[in-house]
Amino acid sequence: MTYRQVTLHPAARIAPNATLVGHVEVAENATILFNACLRGDYGSRIVVGPGSNVQENACLHLDYDRDCVVGAGCTIGHGAVVHGCTLGDNVLVGMGAVVMNGAVIGDNSLVAAGALVTEGMAVPEGSLVVGVPAKVRRALTPEEIEGNREAAAGYAAIGAELVEEGILYAGADVPRDIRTIALK
Repeated sequence: MTYRQVTLHPAARIAPNATLVGHVEVAENATILFNACLRGDYGSRIVVGPGSNVQENACLHLDYDRDCVVGAGCTIGHGAVVHGCTLGDNVLVGMGAVVMNGAVIGDNSLVAAGALVTEGMAVPEGSLVVGVPAKVRRALTPEEIEGNREAAAGYAAIGAELVEEGILYAGADVPRDIRTIALK
């Protein structure tokens, strides 16, 4: 395989020390922050949806036969691992949480910090998931669902400010000679 398969929307926002390798697609207004690692080096692809953010030290990776898909308006917290799974729209994955292969997290859900979503788990839309192993605790309130939206919007605003100040790259401006961002 060729590892130079990364495609960035011109309005994506990328930290200069993020690692994006292999089949990785980052959509409009998505923000990839410092030391995040998106390794699409085997299997299918990693897709980060519009307005989503991947925070510091988070890791997104593939399974051999599964995409890793992050929907629109999602927040992947600091140090989280999202591996060969699917996140619907407006999902928040808390700091240090792990979402394993084949898991599907429904729209408008929240995976609590430190939770371990096990292989193949299906989380219904609008759920709060907590624990090791993770269990659906309850339905989110409308205010909590709005909190997910506000988190993603807040990180989108921060990403835009960091681009404006020259700290993050806009997708259109990532230099081709950065070895950790393997542009197509």
